[in-house]
Amino acid sequence: MAQRGAGVALDSSELAGRVGGAVAGSEARPFATPGSAAIEVAPASIEAVLRYLRDDLGFDLYVDVTAVDYEALRGTIEVLYVVRSLSDAAQAVVKVAIDARDPHLPTVTGLFDGANWAEREVFDMFGVRFDGHPDLRRILMYPEFEGHPLRKSYAYQHRQPLTPERDPIADPWPRRHPIPQPSQK
Repeated sequence: MAQRGAGVALDSSELAGRVGGAVAGSEARPFATPGSAAIEVAPASIEAVLRYLRDDLGFDLYVDVTAVDYEALRGTIEVLYVVRSLSDAAQAVVKVAIDARDPHLPTVTGLFDGANWAEREVFDMFGVRFDGHPDLRRILMYPEFEGHPLRKSYAYQHRQPLTPERDPIADPWPRRHPIPQPSQK
């Protein structure tokens, strides 16, 4: 149960009602998770739902995004966003279930700067593509790595392609963005 403002308790059902009434097409419904108000929403509405939580309900801190692979059971990957309120320490979990065969979601990096690296991690480990992400590339595995190691369908005995050893001094990784140099006076 999340505390919202002047002592008003906001549980999962009430949160689902507020989001469902405010965000058209969200199809918000509650689900049980300990210690947090938790809702499941339609994948296409995730950006609008998180904007509503941030702007109207005060969930101003983006904590994390993670995923769970249910491909074998339901054919889905569930992506879970965790946001908190800095003013009253309330927490909300927002879940979306997407097709595991073609996992796509819109990015929320325009809402929360902290989503950048977290979305890259979910992409790297689970293969979820965040459409519109400013720099969606691997963050934990090396660029030539094949597959997504936290997917249950990942062949854990799969041998990865050999890559040449890279001397970081003689042959550094290419820079995506230039590093600003201090001015010489």
